[in-house]
Amino acid sequence: MNKTAIIIPSRLEAVRLPNKPLELINNKEMILHVYEAAKKSNTGEVYVATPDQKIKDLIINSGGKAILTSFNHQTGTDRVFEVFKNQLKSETSIIVNLQGDMPNIDPKTITKLVSYMNKGKCDIGTLASTFSSEKEMVDENNVKVSVKEKLESNQFVKATDFFRKDEKNCKYVYHHVGIYAFTNKALVRYVSLKRSKLELKRKLEQLRALENSMTIHVGYINSSPLSVDTKNDLTEVKKIMETNE
Repeated sequence: MNKTAIIIPSRLEAVRLPNKPLELINNKEMILHVYEAAKKSNTGEVYVATPDQKIKDLIINSGGKAILTSFNHQTGTDRVFEVFKNQLKSETSIIVNLQGDMPNIDPKTITKLVSYMNKGKCDIGTLASTFSSEKEMVDENNVKVSVKEKLESNQFVKATDFFRKDEKNCKYVYHHVGIYAFTNKALVRYVSLKRSKLELKRKLEQLRALENSMTIHVGYINSSPLSVDTKNDLTEVKKIMETNE
């Protein structure tokens, strides 16, 4: 069994942008861009976890691995856990939950996160970048993370909060990137916990971990992969990726 697995939760019923995993960017579905980036990281087996046969068929027909999961999961992490428990027999050491809506994520950033997790310094690891503009910072679609001290390249520091709206009294705030790496013990504990008050209020599942004294460390990356939540995001990421082709 591989030490690390990257599991990409993906479903068609997104509230703000239905069917977004199948949206074409450079004539390739968004979920395929994410899957291929995960493979290029060379950090472990890659799976797409989905309740939708269309997504599973797309990945399988493209030579990838996809697992059909329950429709009833409340969060992406619950979907990831189903694959960890049933497909991987709970034996993988590091489990990466990679959001399926970041088609321009740099594979090197995934590798960086997994390398840090192998040091065993935290329960959960994630990534963040600086904001490119004030508009980006105030956009409630962009998740913010506050940390204990200034983030530097090749450094991870402890997360203190996650939010969408601007929070006062936070000195070091960065643009959160939708990727989480769990130790196997942390993942098992996380899914056993009830959904927390702040998690439900802010619609950010990482708050469940913080509210239960689990440690989340944040690493800095120079690039800022665009999380596609709206039609405008899709238009923007198409511009970026089609220019870079």
